[in-house]
Amino acid sequence: MQTRHDPPMPLRAISAEPEAASRTAGPSVLVIDDDPGVRRLLRRELTAVGYRVQDGQLGENVASRIAGGTFDLLMLCIDSPESGGIAAVRAVREISAVPIMTLSVRGDEDTAVEALQCGADDYVQKPFRVKELLARVTNALRRRAQEQGKPALVVSDDLEVDLLRRRVRLRGQAVHLPLKSFEVLRVLAEGAGKVLTHRQILSAVWGVRRADHVAYLRIVIRNLRNKLEADPAHPAHILTETGVGYRLDVRNRSNGRGLA
Repeated sequence: MQTRHDPPMPLRAISAEPEAASRTAGPSVLVIDDDPGVRRLLRRELTAVGYRVQDGQLGENVASRIAGGTFDLLMLCIDSPESGGIAAVRAVREISAVPIMTLSVRGDEDTAVEALQCGADDYVQKPFRVKELLARVTNALRRRAQEQGKPALVVSDDLEVDLLRRRVRLRGQAVHLPLKSFEVLRVLAEGAGKVLTHRQILSAVWGVRRADHVAYLRIVIRNLRNKLEADPAHPAHILTETGVGYRLDVRNRSNGRGLA
C-alpha cells in the first residue's frame, strides 16, 4: 500500500539488489583458533544471529589485526603458548579496549585467573555449549555498548528494538524482519530521536556507492511501516522528515522510557 508520505517508486529499482549485499552492519567478531572445526562452528553460529565474522589461526599477529580493523569482540584461543596464548591477550589489551573472550580446553582455575588478570573479559572452556556462548557474546557486547554510550534497547511506545540480540518486539510479540529491513531499523534506532538523512541511512545499509538510491530506502521504509505501524498511513514510530530523511520517535506515551 502506498502511503501519502512517500511518492511512488518503481519496484524494479531494487530487483537486482541481492539480499546478501546488506550483510554489513552487525557487530564484528574476530575469531582466532587453530582448530578449523571450531572456526567453522563459530562462524556459522555467529553469522546466523547477525554478526559479521572474520577468523584466523594462532601465530598471526592478533594485535595488528585488532589495530587495523574495527572489531567489536575478539574470541581468542589461548591453548598454544608457542603461538602467543596469554601473551596475545596482553598485547591486544595494550592497544585496544575491545572485549576479549578467551577459549581453552583447560579448565583449571589458574589458567582462567591468569587470562582475566592479563585483560581478558571472559574465559570459556571447550567444549562449550553454543547457546551459552552466544549469551556470553551478547553480554560482552552489551557492556561494550554501555561503555561507549550506545543504547542496547530502544523503545518507541509499543515497539522495542534490541540492538544486541537483533530482535524486534511489537506490543510484546516478536516481529521477524528481512535482513535489509532490520538493518534500516537498526540505523534509525542507533540514532533514535534524531533526523537521519536519506544519504546517511543508504550509506550505512547499502554502502556509499548506492547513497543516492532513495527508491531502495523508500520501499524498505514502506515495508517496515506495514509491519510495525498500527496505521501505516499515519506512522507513530518511523516518521518522515520531508525532503530530508527519517526519524525513529522514541517518545513513550505510557512510561516515558526511550533508551536503555
